[in-house]
Amino acid sequence: MKTIPTITLNNGVDMPRIGYGVFQVPDAESEQAVTAALAAGYRSIDTAAVYGNEAGVGRALAASGLPREELFITSKAWIADLGFDETLAAYQASLEKLGLEYLDLYLIHWPAPATGLYLESWRALEALLAAGKVRAIGVSNFLPEHLQRILDVGNTVPAVNQVELHPALQQHDIQAFNAAHGIVTEAWSPLAQGAVLGEPAVTDIAVAHGRTPAQVILRWHLQQDRVVIPKSVTPARIAENLDILDFELAEDELAALDALERDGRTGPHPADFTG
Repeated sequence: MKTIPTITLNNGVDMPRIGYGVFQVPDAESEQAVTAALAAGYRSIDTAAVYGNEAGVGRALAASGLPREELFITSKAWIADLGFDETLAAYQASLEKLGLEYLDLYLIHWPAPATGLYLESWRALEALLAAGKVRAIGVSNFLPEHLQRILDVGNTVPAVNQVELHPALQQHDIQAFNAAHGIVTEAWSPLAQGAVLGEPAVTDIAVAHGRTPAQVILRWHLQQDRVVIPKSVTPARIAENLDILDFELAEDELAALDALERDGRTGPHPADFTG
């Protein structure tokens, strides 16, 4: 079994650098997919209320027989649950679906700034943290201006900011802000939903190392201190995405992947997304 490297969050909690994401995995398939991920060696599972598969994830966790302390489970509060009481209720609902007594990381899924409610949700996350119901709290899809408001009025610096990030969309401003404030950058859609796998820069490096294009991109993320949560429902690819610990990209190869930036966003823009 591979030893997955970890990163220490700003409150001292260790988080695996490679996790398994279940975005767009139907609940009926999520138990089998998470079971395959756990068998491959993943211990970090990333889900969210809006994915509709927390129950399936929970079934896989329960069936695995793995000690709870070996797992790192993340979920997220959806836009419809922004607000202090609403977020507390959403957390409890996620916990019950997952069949867990606590989460390792809980995130506000989107800032939805037009609602004006994410600061109230942040207060709720701080209350959950203080009560020991979650080990670390953070955000997802937050721009620097949203993070700054939390820093200005909150009592806790987010441990993680999970954003869309891949060679075609590198979000340098967000990465810089995160780094300056001790916030870990976690990449969702780290492979751009496959949109960059055929780029010559990627395929040439893959051939040179005897690796797949996906492995090359995930290694690029890892060498730049990000957390990644690749998703696949194919057991062979699930295992393949974890098999990135025994090779290293050279500086010129990292630079070639850096040069693929083209503002190639695949998801909504956080400034105006309201669900």
